[in-house]
Amino acid sequence: MAAIRAGVPRPAPAAPNAAMRDLRGDLSPGEFALAVRRAAREIGEHVSCDARYVGRVESGEIRCPNYAYERVFRHMWPDRTLEDLGFAPRTAVRRRPPGAGPLPPLPGAPDSHLSDEENDDVRRRTFLSGGPSALAAALGLDRPAHAAVPAQQPPAPRKVGAAEVRGVEQAIRDIRLLDDAHGADALLEMAGQSLRNAYVLLNDGDYSADTERRLQAGAGELAISVGWLAHDSNRLADARSFYAEALATARMAGDAALEAHVFSNSAFLARDAGRPREALRAAQAGQAAAKGLGSDRLLSLLAMREAGGWALLQDRAGCGRALARAYRLYDRGTGPADPEWMSFYGDAELAGLEAQCWSALGEWDLASERAGRAILLQDPHFVRNRALYTAELAHDRLGRGDLAGAGEHGTAAVALLGQVRSARIRHMLADTAGRLREHRGVPEVRTFLESYGSAVAA
Repeated sequence: MAAIRAGVPRPAPAAPNAAMRDLRGDLSPGEFALAVRRAAREIGEHVSCDARYVGRVESGEIRCPNYAYERVFRHMWPDRTLEDLGFAPRTAVRRRPPGAGPLPPLPGAPDSHLSDEENDDVRRRTFLSGGPSALAAALGLDRPAHAAVPAQQPPAPRKVGAAEVRGVEQAIRDIRLLDDAHGADALLEMAGQSLRNAYVLLNDGDYSADTERRLQAGAGELAISVGWLAHDSNRLADARSFYAEALATARMAGDAALEAHVFSNSAFLARDAGRPREALRAAQAGQAAAKGLGSDRLLSLLAMREAGGWALLQDRAGCGRALARAYRLYDRGTGPADPEWMSFYGDAELAGLEAQCWSALGEWDLASERAGRAILLQDPHFVRNRALYTAELAHDRLGRGDLAGAGEHGTAAVALLGQVRSARIRHMLADTAGRLREHRGVPEVRTFLESYGSAVAA
């Protein structure tokens, strides 16, 4: 069994990865691993790279990194392909010999053709897109009653451990990264499958108290992610339902950090849905939940959510107080207690959220200035946010009567739609186009309307 699976010999060992060894240069494996982890944090990714992993890469044991490491390596060396970095093509690594049979159950013995990292990646991909029935089959939870279990007894739950929890947690990161780059529309179905899979694990698995805690947190975070994708897809009622599910999970688990996250997103949703009082209550409840967590950045974001509610109520004084508190907390800097999901909350997001406040208050010059600042500061990876800020800037320019500026920024936002699928942004541009149609005589407006029409027809 150690050397042969289903009668197929184990493939010959891969050659050492000289390219990665050369890139390490004079750094020790530990120092190089630290550089990889630092690069991962720069893009909101999490990898547990250490000297052992570096050694496995350089020896050729890891023929192709999983998707998380691939994103990190591409961030570190953006002009190089995986093959340039000494790895085999992913299709070659994944290819299975004829007659090899199906993969073994995921919690059991790993596939001998894949390294540990690759097996984790298989688990993650099954978790992301396999659907609840596929995951239940992989866990053995759909085993027939006659398979060594008396017919009157339900099948014994299968053990759920660290590998499955890592699958949940990595699915959350993957969904967030893909959403930042491409928007929500194409991800909602896949993320919904991931959420259902998380609850299969939570409700039907057998696990330790620590695993239960991590699974509850993971299921709650996934519910928030799916709710946000529904929000960005303009399915506001669905988003509200998913947030309610996440809040219930947080309350049952006694997880204040998860509760604060739910209230942050709920406040944002209520603002977009035109329910300012609800936005205020959610933001203030989030601040109460986050009070003992030790994260000034989280409290800053929740103060910004509160400011948005005051702005919709046309309470300039209340909005100003919340904005001042948000900036004061933000200026204290980052800290170890900051949640991983807050990687989007930087200078650009701060300016963008302030721009929304001034826009709601009809302060078009301030709104336009802050939206322009948000675009300039935004990390290129956050394509969806760049499209959003640009669409908001077109709206703000229209509010101040700058028709040419509205058309110019509208055209720039349309150009980003090829990379982003967000019903919320398309709705914003549709509103701007509708209000500009009577001004086709302005060249910039005419260019925007033509480009918008072509994008809608595509």
